[in-house]
Amino acid sequence: MSAVKLPLSVILSLLTIGVCLLVTLTAPFIAPHGVNEIVGPGWEPPSASHLFGTDMIGRDLLSRFIWGARVTVLTAAAAVLIAFVAGTGFGLLAGLRKGWLDMVLSRFVDLVMAMPTLILAMVLLTILPRSVFFIVAIIALVEATRFFRLARLIAADTAALDYVEAAYLRGEKTSWIILREILPNGMAPLLAELGLRFVFSVLFLSTLSFLGLGVQPPVTDWGSLIKENKDGLLFGVTAALVPGAAIAVLAIAVSSVVDWVSAGRDGGPKT
Repeated sequence: MSAVKLPLSVILSLLTIGVCLLVTLTAPFIAPHGVNEIVGPGWEPPSASHLFGTDMIGRDLLSRFIWGARVTVLTAAAAVLIAFVAGTGFGLLAGLRKGWLDMVLSRFVDLVMAMPTLILAMVLLTILPRSVFFIVAIIALVEATRFFRLARLIAADTAALDYVEAAYLRGEKTSWIILREILPNGMAPLLAELGLRFVFSVLFLSTLSFLGLGVQPPVTDWGSLIKENKDGLLFGVTAALVPGAAIAVLAIAVSSVVDWVSAGRDGGPKT
């Protein structure tokens, strides 16, 4: 069995994701200062003591960037994992059982997907507290609809196959058929969707924070850092560009890995 040869772009993407995960998990140990600790004058340029400089009130930008990475990645990951479990579970059940359950769930998903996601989030966050818990819940609700659609399609296509019908004839329970017959055969496209939905969750969370609807002080994330430091661009301070570039690099890295995995699954070229 020959080893899989990874393209250079995928290797770089995996390294980028690995570094991001390492920073996320070790943020309390590697951040030079506290997230809200004032260490000098505002808008201080990058130096040996402050590699990214300081923000408008003199907080160390490198420290806030590291803490922001932790909040951004963990919040997006929590939301997309909840969405994956809930959306996939209900989607497989609806596609397999059909009937009134499928109709009710499908109509609810259609209703949620018919509304622009940003407007839906803005409406909900004007009613609900702007805490990390509710932000995760709203992102998970939006993302779960995508997993539901894909999982329902997989279940509906697989339900008519001989081995699934044989399982029914043997008297197997629906849960057993989903876990042992349908889910293993549909896991590849679901995992590819998981990667894409994680990217969207990062962008969605950052957008909410930039608009002042995401995480609230003293908590910070990359979207909040862009919002706080955008005025510095008028004075030649590039503090807002660092978290913006990090969001773009992480999104490109995850998308690159997902594209490579999808191409391999479909038999296409791994470039």
